[in-house]
Amino acid sequence: MGRYVVRRLLQMIPVFIGATLLIFLMVNVMGDPIAGLCGDRQCDPATAAQLRKEFGLDKPVWQQYLTYMGNVFTGDFGTAFNGQPVTELMASAFPVTIRLTLVAIFFEIVIGITLGVITGLKRGRPVDTGVLLLTLVVISVPTFVTGLLLQLLLGVEWGWIRPSVSPEAPFDELIVPGLVLASVSLAYVTRLTRTSIAENRRSDYVRTAVAKGLPRHRVVTRHLLRNSLIPVVTFIGTDIGALMGGAIVTERIFNIHGVGYQLYQGILRQNTQTVVGFVTVLVLVFLVANLLVDLLYAVLDPRIRYA
Repeated sequence: MGRYVVRRLLQMIPVFIGATLLIFLMVNVMGDPIAGLCGDRQCDPATAAQLRKEFGLDKPVWQQYLTYMGNVFTGDFGTAFNGQPVTELMASAFPVTIRLTLVAIFFEIVIGITLGVITGLKRGRPVDTGVLLLTLVVISVPTFVTGLLLQLLLGVEWGWIRPSVSPEAPFDELIVPGLVLASVSLAYVTRLTRTSIAENRRSDYVRTAVAKGLPRHRVVTRHLLRNSLIPVVTFIGTDIGALMGGAIVTERIFNIHGVGYQLYQGILRQNTQTVVGFVTVLVLVFLVANLLVDLLYAVLDPRIRYA
């Protein structure tokens, strides 16, 4: 196990460098970030040259990348064009998005897996058909439509929630935004769990457990569910980073000042330091989540061994 973890950590290094390099190159071709710093009027050449020198934009792209990566390893993610360090923006944005992601993951695990187990055990029955149709509708409807409808009905018409989340973003105000953020993934978790349960239900080890006279709940939880959760855990693990980075729409609808909000502002204002800094951290989140998922396989299925 220890050698496997070390090998995976070493494999993360080229992946991290390649991903950050690609992001850096893509962000730098979005346009001239200096052009937006002078408002509607074009910057005069002297001011533009001074700003490029101040932010290091006068150097070749490869040199900018090497300088940036050198600073990242010392904890310096650069300075936004408004003079605020990117680390300060991260300190205020990531805790909010982490709470929102935790709420979304909670809904995925509790609701998605529960519905998947029920429909997998009752495959072909009316409850199975109803849940499949419901998940298909959820997948088909865009997130911004779901978010705006819930905000209008629950927040404006009925007054059950606040239409916009307060700056502190406590957990109770993130329940509806978390449900909106998790809606599509929740539907996929439900369908994935259902398919896995239905397939493993016909396996020999399940029939053996039933023939031994084990209680139904023990057969489901100890034997059937553990093996069936492997593809579900894979999806949820990779979905963590996707939820954190893909919360732009949800955070805009409910006025949540998290990672998605900062990325939107950075892209809108062509603030390369902010965009690259936040996406660099999201790359690390993806890599760590994938490693944890791989290690969790051995917990769910003792037959899996790591060389």
